[in-house]
Amino acid sequence: MQRATSVPLENVLSLVQSTSLTRLVADSVEKLILSGELAPGVKLNEVALAERFRVSRGPLREAFRLLEESGLIYQEKNRGAFVRVVELCEAAELYEVRAGLDAMAGRLLAERINAEQLNALRQLTVEMTLVDNLDVEQFHMLNLDFHDQIIAMTGNRTLTDTYRKLAKQLALFRKRNLMAPMAIPHFAQEHSAIVDMLEQRNAIGCAEALYAHAQGGRQRMLRDGELAGASHG
Repeated sequence: MQRATSVPLENVLSLVQSTSLTRLVADSVEKLILSGELAPGVKLNEVALAERFRVSRGPLREAFRLLEESGLIYQEKNRGAFVRVVELCEAAELYEVRAGLDAMAGRLLAERINAEQLNALRQLTVEMTLVDNLDVEQFHMLNLDFHDQIIAMTGNRTLTDTYRKLAKQLALFRKRNLMAPMAIPHFAQEHSAIVDMLEQRNAIGCAEALYAHAQGGRQRMLRDGELAGASHG
């Protein structure tokens, strides 16, 4: 029987530290992208980011690789790294996949949701009803939290990872797709109805409600995108 080759402890520790640092840098750059501080199409300045996070170029470039895999940036040889631009047609495709994942999550969660999870979702819907109709950004953040919690509550890690990757890519488009203020009460009602379905353990009804909700967002996005294109034509 062949003996396994031992790896020096210092090498293991170095690998762990390097991996952790890379992940931390990637998370930090991701926050800048999702917040809009680094806008779609912007070139990532390696020198400035390395100085900002007080790291060498090595971990930063590894972080760029992780961000490219997650679909938030792209890299071009001899040109550098850029924040990805998500066009309307691509956003529509992402929405289609997200609608299917939402429906799957609703079906799964209706069969296994507990009282604590139900109360947490119900509280979010209450908070949504209290948002001022003009505070679109606040409602948007509650909306993201609501859907992310539904996904996470299924306990399915593959579903959660896939959904969150899509959600981040859609976030690159969302600044051009914030809902109209008067739509806030309507979406709050839809969220409340989804929680009602979960409380009733109605798997099919919940899946259909979440699918229709996501498709409604997709149609609104396409309509607004076409209007914006026409206004610049």
